[in-house]
Amino acid sequence: MTLVLDVDGWPGHLPGQHVDVRLTAPDGYTATRSYSVSAPERANRVELTVQRVPDGEVSGFLADGLAVGDAVRLRGPVGGWFVWRPGQPGPVLLVAGGSGVVPVMAMLRARDVGSPPFRLVYSVRDPDDVIYRDELAAIAATDGADVHLVHTRRAPDGDARPTGRLRETDLVAAGWGGDDPPTCYVCGPTGFVESAADLLVGLGHAADRIRTERFGPSGP
Repeated sequence: MTLVLDVDGWPGHLPGQHVDVRLTAPDGYTATRSYSVSAPERANRVELTVQRVPDGEVSGFLADGLAVGDAVRLRGPVGGWFVWRPGQPGPVLLVAGGSGVVPVMAMLRARDVGSPPFRLVYSVRDPDDVIYRDELAAIAATDGADVHLVHTRRAPDGDARPTGRLRETDLVAAGWGGDDPPTCYVCGPTGFVESAADLLVGLGHAADRIRTERFGPSGP
């Protein structure tokens, strides 16, 4: 579910940053969660893509209980390392697992005619789990962008890649090796991020060009 929020006095944000969303119940109970911004800066508009988490008190409310006109409290934008700045030189390699595609989607959406080439390697369990499916297909058909889907449990009919976890071969493509170093952005669950970063280092990518953002189970 993508929420579009109008935030008075929003200072602006960079692709890859996130915000803290705070909800307060009538009895005073509060809960705060962090969500990546899913689209580049557009005046006072902030877009968040929320994945429902089983028994998630915040994600469930945001996805199913928030109505047009309701107010939530935001803190942010947060983060200055896992960001892509328009005009930043060099190719960009994005590696995402599951809902980790959200912040890198903001980077893809921020591209313009003069941007360097982008490549997204996106790992999901099966085709039904692909977030932004139609938009990613449209992006893959444009010049300067490549989208590679990795299916770990069930692949669509005709997919030449055997199902399974991310492999070195998924991260290798013409012009995307360590000899033509891109800036790498890796986002997803902790185990996925650690494994993907190790694969990138093993392929010759410099550790200081690999930027990571990870998430785990929500806490109180």
